[in-house]
Amino acid sequence: MSEVPFIPRERLIKQQQYFQNISKHTYLKGRYDVITSVTIPLALAVSSGALIARGIFNMSHGIGKKA
Repeated sequence: MSEVPFIPRERLIKQQQYFQNISKHTYLKGRYDVITSVTIPLALAVSSGALIARGIFNMSHGIGKKA
């Protein structure tokens, strides 16, 4: 016995053709893929860069030392 598919076959073929014809990179083809592939890593890089810069500034000025 075969299972009933989640999506009708015609709709699945239509979606496959749509994604295969997009000229973007494979990991950016979905609607919200830019958020997970670009925005989140960029935000992590910016925040870690800011924390590193703050740490270097504090070390060079002797701020935040514990007795």
